[in-house]
Amino acid sequence: MSSQPHPHRWWALIALVLTSLAVGFDVTILNLALPSMAEDLHAGNAQLQWFVTVYTLVLAAGMIPAGMAGDRFGRKRTLLAALVIFGVSSLAAAYAPSTGVFIAARAALGLGAALIMPTMLALIPAMFTAQERPKAIGTLASASMLAFPVGPLLGGWLLSHFWWGSVFLINIPVVVLAFLAVAVWLPESPRERGRRIDAGGLVLSSAALTSLTYGLIEIGERGWTDVAVLGPLIGGTAALVLFVLWERRAGAPLVNLSLFADARFTAGTALATLVNFTMFGVLFALPQYFQANLGTDAMGSSLRLLPLIAGMLAGMSAAARLSRTIGPKRAACLGFVLLTASLFWGAATSTGSGTAFAAGWTALYGLGLGCVLPTVMDAALGTLSPANAGVGAAVNQSIRTLGGSFGAAVLGSILTSAYRAAVPPEARESVFAGLAAARTTGSAALAGTVRSAFVHGLDIVLVTSAGLGLLGVLVALAWLPGTPDRPRPAPSRHARQGHVPDRRRSPGSTPRG
Repeated sequence: MSSQPHPHRWWALIALVLTSLAVGFDVTILNLALPSMAEDLHAGNAQLQWFVTVYTLVLAAGMIPAGMAGDRFGRKRTLLAALVIFGVSSLAAAYAPSTGVFIAARAALGLGAALIMPTMLALIPAMFTAQERPKAIGTLASASMLAFPVGPLLGGWLLSHFWWGSVFLINIPVVVLAFLAVAVWLPESPRERGRRIDAGGLVLSSAALTSLTYGLIEIGERGWTDVAVLGPLIGGTAALVLFVLWERRAGAPLVNLSLFADARFTAGTALATLVNFTMFGVLFALPQYFQANLGTDAMGSSLRLLPLIAGMLAGMSAAARLSRTIGPKRAACLGFVLLTASLFWGAATSTGSGTAFAAGWTALYGLGLGCVLPTVMDAALGTLSPANAGVGAAVNQSIRTLGGSFGAAVLGSILTSAYRAAVPPEARESVFAGLAAARTTGSAALAGTVRSAFVHGLDIVLVTSAGLGLLGVLVALAWLPGTPDRPRPAPSRHARQGHVPDRRRSPGSTPRG
């Protein structure tokens, strides 16, 4: 394998960006269509919940096996197959005649996304030099995050002109373009033909991630003490422990646990998970704040997220340059400091705060996110050899996905608990139910109490997230390298066979710089 970077790598990155947009749209766009789907498909609340959760369940459970598939069969082939699955299942979802067919189509969409996400990330270390990686990762992350506000905006426009299936048909042109771009520009990775399939690891990892994700999703609806929450969380944790014990003894393990012996991989993954934790919690709370306190609709809420996205894009455009000039450690610390400061600023929100106040702190929050995410992702992915890049990226992505689900569940529960403790019984179901009760009774005092209680809960959520930002600063200072990577030499025969690189350190060793 040549040490020269792939000549069409930046064109190949465009293919990955298109693929990332297709997956990102599908994460956010469904929620707007649920009311129409409930009527057309005669779906009850339980079925609507499965419309949303089945995608996340399959995505979380499938990513580690998907990373292995990319390593075994070639990442270009895997990505092309994943795009076909994603496109066909989008068509099936758009024209689903019943709830059962739609849930099956959503599960297939989750499988396609599970194959896509780690495969994309695993291609970055193989195509780009150490100096180019932060820019490539930042570009890919920017596309993924851009789908969060663009998805609802696009979905709102489609639903105002067409039927609910149009929000899934929008995937088709993006998938077709991505398929052609991947076929033309993307290089194929070496295939590990002799690698055995770790069936035990596959079963245990899938069971653990499925159970944990399901339990975390159910927290928002049922609370922490419900058996439907505790059962999956305890079962998932037990399966995770068994998975680790199994992998330590397996002859051909699904996940090389020595990945976590590298302080940079472990710290980079942990920091990216912290970022996802705060981000999903903030994105869960902000649209509700905009609609309940500022009186916006869904489209208006999406527009008010644009300062956050603008800040994120600005941060991501500067992250690679910062990492080169001041080193990954200082770049990540700077990002976490900005992120933490913005969250403390946002925690001063009151019922009298307006759009300008929210735009200020969310723009700074986005800037911090943009500086942190590419830097810590590069810290993790940059340690992977070409042979284990697929599984390593899948492990990283799976942990980050769980971090996002956990953030939305935990921070959402904090918000709900603080709100319910401060309002009368008729308003406890939600802030919107409380405002509806106030309108029905004509009580301005109740409306004021509801808004004040929700803002108090939001402030607690932001303070909690700011504390995690401070933790991120400490972890970055302890374990991220102080100097940028030098160009990596061509992998040796041992590295191609999946051996652990000599430069790996234990978490307790002294980091570079």
